[in-house]
Amino acid sequence: MLKVGIVGGTGYTGVELLRLLVHHPKVSVSVITSRSEAGMEVSELFPSLRGMVELKFVDPADAELDSCDVVFFATPNGIAMQQAKALLDAGVRVIDLAADFRLKDAATWEKWYGMPHACPQLLSEAVYGLPEINRDKIRQAQLIANPGCYPTAVQLGFLPLIEAGVVDAAHLIADAKSGVSGAGRGGGGGFGFSEVNENVQAYGVPRHNHIAEIEQELSRLANATVQVVFTPHLIPMTRGILATVYAPLAHDLSEEEALCLYDEAYSDAPFVRVLHEVFPQTKATLGSNYCDVTVKIDTRTRTAIAIAAIDNLGRGAAGQAVQNMNLMFHLPETTGLCFPGVFP
Repeated sequence: MLKVGIVGGTGYTGVELLRLLVHHPKVSVSVITSRSEAGMEVSELFPSLRGMVELKFVDPADAELDSCDVVFFATPNGIAMQQAKALLDAGVRVIDLAADFRLKDAATWEKWYGMPHACPQLLSEAVYGLPEINRDKIRQAQLIANPGCYPTAVQLGFLPLIEAGVVDAAHLIADAKSGVSGAGRGGGGGFGFSEVNENVQAYGVPRHNHIAEIEQELSRLANATVQVVFTPHLIPMTRGILATVYAPLAHDLSEEEALCLYDEAYSDAPFVRVLHEVFPQTKATLGSNYCDVTVKIDTRTRTAIAIAAIDNLGRGAAGQAVQNMNLMFHLPETTGLCFPGVFP
């Protein structure tokens, strides 16, 4: 059994990790940390886990994380980079669900996240944890940078088109909508029911920090500079992301040919479902690790339009982190994750 630790277990991604790991056949969660809730039973804070999790939250200073096989950081940006090196030196593998190791350049990190990087020497070592492009590297990794929720949906929408070189990658547009849980449990002002209900709003325009991650990874895939106009929106639902992405065609491409590109690109991706007859919807991926994706061709404007739906806490965070853990420890990639979305 893999001995697992979770740092920052009181947020939405922390409890989602617990929900997924509690029934994972190869995992034993041994420690979960929280400064604010140290000493409290996990099931007292999260009643959904009653009878399933017998742990208490412990203060990070008292947590024996170096005895774990793998530690997940479900913490805000800037935490994992303070602690990862000591764990790696102790032989512990690390999966960071925040953005600390997603960017490869420390100066770029500081520009987009407004703080100096505490451990820049690890940026080149970290493997970006999108299995559809880095599966083999993930299997050998000691440190995983789990992708962001928006970047996961946006990249899975664009990936087959860019990989095949059939679009103009210098002029991409991504329009995405997310549920309120993306702001976390401490979302602060503007996320109360009366403000979010019956309301849709854009935010982070034009400098949402996920832009840097999206452009870095798509540029690497295209072997050329990729630029993306990215506009995120907050919508009145709890979980889910729907990303609609637009790419000018570099040459004529039929819809049938485009769908074949997606079928081929994701033929070995157990958690990507390419849809031919219907459009992706967030309800179909709710609570799961799946991404549903399709592509349409607008012949009038010579534009490829791809649509991807994920659960922002599942495939966009905790589910993808567990998928990466499976790959790191040479388990079947789908272990503990083969369940459908929740409907209705």
